[in-house]
Amino acid sequence: MTYIGRFAPSPTGHLHLGSLITALGSWLDARANHGQWLLRIEDVDLPRTQPGAASHIMATLEACALHWDGEVLVQSTRSARYAQACAQLTSLGLTYPCTCSRREIADTALGRSPDGAQVYPGTCRAGSAHQRAAHAVRIRTNSHPIEFLDRLQGLQTQCVEHAVGDFVLQRADGLTTYQLAVVVDDADQGVTDIVRGADLQDSTARQIYLQHCLGFSTPRYLHLPIAVNASGEKLSKQTRAAAVGPNDLPAAFAALAHPLPDALGHASAKEQLAWGLAHWNPARLPRGRTLAA
Repeated sequence: MTYIGRFAPSPTGHLHLGSLITALGSWLDARANHGQWLLRIEDVDLPRTQPGAASHIMATLEACALHWDGEVLVQSTRSARYAQACAQLTSLGLTYPCTCSRREIADTALGRSPDGAQVYPGTCRAGSAHQRAAHAVRIRTNSHPIEFLDRLQGLQTQCVEHAVGDFVLQRADGLTTYQLAVVVDDADQGVTDIVRGADLQDSTARQIYLQHCLGFSTPRYLHLPIAVNASGEKLSKQTRAAAVGPNDLPAAFAALAHPLPDALGHASAKEQLAWGLAHWNPARLPRGRTLAA
């Protein structure tokens, strides 16, 4: 099977070390398997998008010699495609409108999902009690457990209904959510292998559930540990993570447990990547969900 991988950053800020580690790991895995490496700009959440961030991310990848194949897919241009997928799920009787406010959901006693969101109790499954015009669209989940074998983290199991509840596909403001957009994009691009950060590991069962509902095949997954700061916080714009460039490639290699030889510490990015391809071994990757930056 032809390998098609991808790197899908959100343009909410500059590329930081955590993102560079993911980009490098996914690039090496794709190239070591003689596959394609696609670039997708995940700007479906437009209010969080920072002007100029996408261009800066692409320029940084180019400077690091992490060249991608084909055209860049930009999520904000694909709203009609996402609406089509949502309509398909609705035609199958798998969605329903939801008028619950965040406060109403927060008042439930079901607790939080593994990624921190409030578990939805299914309030609107049988119809909304409110007469609000604006509404979200949720998908009906079920109690069947979703299992997948992560290439690094091992066997994963989650019952989406119990762990998350019926999750949102389209927000009340009309924007498509990440969960639906990423599933549609991966299918349309023919992605076979997803190498990404472990902060998205808890979303995978939801995405596999949507793949099953839409008749899409399921890619292989490998979730890399995410880089955290001294306080245990994920590196991000919110935690003021510094922007990176080619000089940070050695640190990214070291984080992936593939430290560069001393002689290559100041070599060009192209030379460092050539060494990485010759020595890439996923069995050496650090297990667990976090690593100190």
